[in-house]
Amino acid sequence: MELKPIGRIHSPFTQAAGTPIQPRFAFGSNGHCEVFPEYADGLRDLAGFERIWLLFWCHRAAAASLSVIPYRDTVERGLFATRAPARPNPIGLSCVRLVGIEGNMLHIAEIDVLNESLLLDIKPYVPEYDSYAVERTGWIGERGLNIAAADGRFQQEA
Repeated sequence: MELKPIGRIHSPFTQAAGTPIQPRFAFGSNGHCEVFPEYADGLRDLAGFERIWLLFWCHRAAAASLSVIPYRDTVERGLFATRAPARPNPIGLSCVRLVGIEGNMLHIAEIDVLNESLLLDIKPYVPEYDSYAVERTGWIGERGLNIAAADGRFQQEA
């Protein structure tokens, strides 16, 4: 398997502590994605979408652990029942608001990604495809914790 970064994400967040844990908690956090020039033609027609999915490499994630205490809980959980970044393949997924495009730069809002993360892919968010009404949300639906920002528990030292 070979991954080829298509760009770099720039955000105000240089460490995990204080970074929003999801875009829903990132109001007022702006950044941009620098798409490498050789991939800029792929941005055609993207401007018509309000939200986009960013897939990125969590370059500062700690070593993977199959049991973690996630940000919104105090109980140890199986890694794959969480969104913790310390994974065997530390791939992040974030649904950000697309503000505008200038050349190979995507201006984005509601960002929850660490600065300098490598961008792996971009896909449009399409509510018809990406939004499901569900009844079960596992342990997350059972928790009453109101945590919106990360601490440093899943970050490796620089």
